Amino acid sequence: MLDLRYYCPDRVENSNPNKNPCKTPMTKLPQELADMITNSNLGGIILFSDNLQNTAQIVQLTHDLQQAAARSSSKIPLFISVDQEGGRVARLPRATSTSFSGNMAIGATYKKYGTKYATMVGDVLGQELSATGFNVNHGPNVDVNINPNNPVINVRSFGENPSTVAKLGLAQLQAMQKHNVIGTLKHFPGHGDTSVDSHTGLPRVNHSLYKIKQVDLAPFQYAIDNKQVDMIMTAHIQYPELDNSTFLSKSGDVMMKPATMSKKILTDLLRTDMGYQGLIITDALDMRGISAFFSETEAVVETFNAGADIALMPFKVRFKQDITQLPNLLNELNQAIYSKRLDTKQTLNSLQRILSVKEKYLLKSQLPNAAKTNQDQANEILASDKHRELEQELSDRSVTLIKGSPKLNTKITSLHLLMPDQSKCVALTTAIKKVKPKLTLSCSSILNSSDAADMKQINQANAVLAGSITPYQSMAEMGGMDDMAAFNKAFGSLSSNKKRLDSKLKSLLRYAKQLNKPVTFVSLRMPYEAEQYSIYADTIIATYAYNQYQDINTGEITSPVYNSLAKLIAGKLTPTGSLPVSLDMNKIKAQH
Repeated sequence: MLDLRYYCPDRVENSNPNKNPCKTPMTKLPQELADMITNSNLGGIILFSDNLQNTAQIVQLTHDLQQAAARSSSKIPLFISVDQEGGRVARLPRATSTSFSGNMAIGATYKKYGTKYATMVGDVLGQELSATGFNVNHGPNVDVNINPNNPVINVRSFGENPSTVAKLGLAQLQAMQKHNVIGTLKHFPGHGDTSVDSHTGLPRVNHSLYKIKQVDLAPFQYAIDNKQVDMIMTAHIQYPELDNSTFLSKSGDVMMKPATMSKKILTDLLRTDMGYQGLIITDALDMRGISAFFSETEAVVETFNAGADIALMPFKVRFKQDITQLPNLLNELNQAIYSKRLDTKQTLNSLQRILSVKEKYLLKSQLPNAAKTNQDQANEILASDKHRELEQELSDRSVTLIKGSPKLNTKITSLHLLMPDQSKCVALTTAIKKVKPKLTLSCSSILNSSDAADMKQINQANAVLAGSITPYQSMAEMGGMDDMAAFNKAFGSLSSNKKRLDSKLKSLLRYAKQLNKPVTFVSLRMPYEAEQYSIYADTIIATYAYNQYQDINTGEITSPVYNSLAKLIAGKLTPTGSLPVSLDMNKIKAQH
């Protein structure tokens, strides 16, 4: 399954691609890439947010991709996939689709509403993806987040309870697949207890076998037992209790096998012990958890030997000369079969599984020679009034009161906002003005405001509301390994300054308390940080989301989560969400 995120047909690749990388999004299928699909009988494509500009363009692109497949000798439709988990990981444009608050927000509704919102969100994701021509979604995420320092999963998880994660994951999967969009449970055998992002390193989970079965594997086993899952994505993670065998890396180091390359994990455990008969797809093979240790061909051979059926993003196609990599890789794989490095029977079994799943989901409604998807119909489905209402409803019912009372005292006539950046200042200010038009508002960005100016505004206001995002954006949320340089440049310095920025926020809140100003603290991502801010705050709220977008009709910077916050402080919304992860509530309530 290839990544066609960027393409620069008129350029020749530099000997050092990191020096001047191709960053031109592929939004219209060029003839040479269409020919590559046709001539190779390619099985699948993954698209990213850079490929997806607006609804009409997306429909045209996915249609053209399928038409290229229809001209192949096999005439078998492509898997066209995307990471549309909802919340932090959403590739369709937020302004013209429905991205929701994400899995942990859904987890926060479980105590009161059960699987209702997992089902409804899955239904909308399925409708919108199907309408735009996608037939594979790399979600839902069923990692059980039990590590407060997890840099890459956190709010992408439904929570820390394996049973809850299993039920919500299955409900979302079932709803999505009713629209002929194949869901992908990920990341097997579990990415919930890692402190390393497999985009940038190779994590290790040192759980006992008992804990692995009770926690990590439980959501996967639940879906398998219910015979609903047809695709599972691997994790580039070492699990020594499951497989401590080693391999020789391309640099000559002896390394423990990650799950993606482990036959004990993918075949013996997942297929034989757990009874899974569906497709196994790797996580992106260009992630450093794999690419730092294997050559491109070796990575594909090893994961196929382990039991994977689909290699995701084995190499990049960025320039015209890269197109030859596909026939070269296919030839090398053929040679691996002839030399018995790859087992012929296992390869044929993988092919049969792929064809069976395509027959089940694709050929009944997405025949290769089917008429072009109706763009007008897609425009009616995506971000419809009904879908936007559900998006807001999930946000309203997931916000969680951890401490205090969210409603502002009626005597408060002015409020100063301390937000992570200017766009969030604008979004929250706009939302509050709609429900409390007489409230005087000021806002500063913690990222670039001066302490003196902040203190002056705090002094002038009757109360303070502060929002915080922990942890920072991960590679998965940005898109992938093409963003590494930009990530390091934009967020590397930010990450290194995280302690400074947190210290600045705490200092300002301490100042507000010295002045006896009522303080509301809002955790906009993982609520674990509530424990360290409880000493400064009278009220603590968790939202599990912070994204905003520009409304295409009004031009306003808006977001369901900031609408919910505005209604909370205006006393127009009663918080009903429950924490999906554990906090030290005695510590939080004792500190004041």
